[in-house]
Amino acid sequence: MSRVLIADDDRISCRLLSSLLTKWGYQAKTVHNGLDAQRELLRPDGPQLAILDWVMPGLDGIQVIRKLRATPRKPYTYILLLTSKGAKADILAGLDAGADDYLKKPYDTRELRARLGVGARILGLETQLASALETTEYRGTHDSLTGLYTRKAIIELLNQTVLHCEGEDRRVSLLLVDIDHLKTINEAYGQSAGDLIIQQLAPKMTSPLRLHDSVGRFGGEQYLIVAPNCPINHAMVVAERLCQTVASEKFLIEKFAVQVTVSIGVSSTRRSVLDVNQVLQEADSALREAKSKGRNRAVCSNPSEPAGQLSADSKLGAGASKNPTLV
Repeated sequence: MSRVLIADDDRISCRLLSSLLTKWGYQAKTVHNGLDAQRELLRPDGPQLAILDWVMPGLDGIQVIRKLRATPRKPYTYILLLTSKGAKADILAGLDAGADDYLKKPYDTRELRARLGVGARILGLETQLASALETTEYRGTHDSLTGLYTRKAIIELLNQTVLHCEGEDRRVSLLLVDIDHLKTINEAYGQSAGDLIIQQLAPKMTSPLRLHDSVGRFGGEQYLIVAPNCPINHAMVVAERLCQTVASEKFLIEKFAVQVTVSIGVSSTRRSVLDVNQVLQEADSALREAKSKGRNRAVCSNPSEPAGQLSADSKLGAGASKNPTLV
């Protein structure tokens, strides 16, 4: 039986929600302020599913989420944020803080049950993946150099993700990441230098992602990130952060420190486009455009769609180098 924490200062709402969850087979625990919510979630045996109200005394839901995400903790906690705020900026703020999903008040009970089910399935997948780390299945689906999914595995996962999200009318965003000037690095420092860069870049691919996002080595110096339940504007925010993270760090090749940048093409499924091959082609076209415009940037495949506060073509400031630099 999955345990769920309910955090809401409205005690009547808590009782009603707790009754619903019990009826659906969950074990519910309720608290009425953000400090108690934080304490429960940080317990070693704390619940892995949480429904947090945005506005609470002590700490609000966003503050609780940020404190939880800033604390290394396993297993993962899947958080559904309840909010009466409906503006896109508010929704993005909740997701950016680390919420996995959101639901606007007053909520539909059927939708709440479905979204909790998504969270429970994701947590189940985490458990399965953890137990598979030392198995042949893991070795067969993960790249030996980077530890990320292989091309075949990430495409299979992409197909499954699109299929699941299609039934729930949820978007899946793709980030196709390519290392800039890797050939130049190989020519300067030797063929093994490229492998070292690819290997060192792998953990940076996962650092800005949520638990249920996935990343694989798509081929050579390319990585593919699959982000379910992620609007394209939020994917652009993640892509720009990734560009900044990579450009701000140095990569070690023997005694040399090398600066590396990446270019990223971003695409997303939508009601009119659910074909995986087409979405991949759109990400590839956006990546080629990022390369042609000077690299070290993210380009959106659908500039006609709103991209939050970012333009369809996001690049770093002039201070970021576009070429590997010996320091």
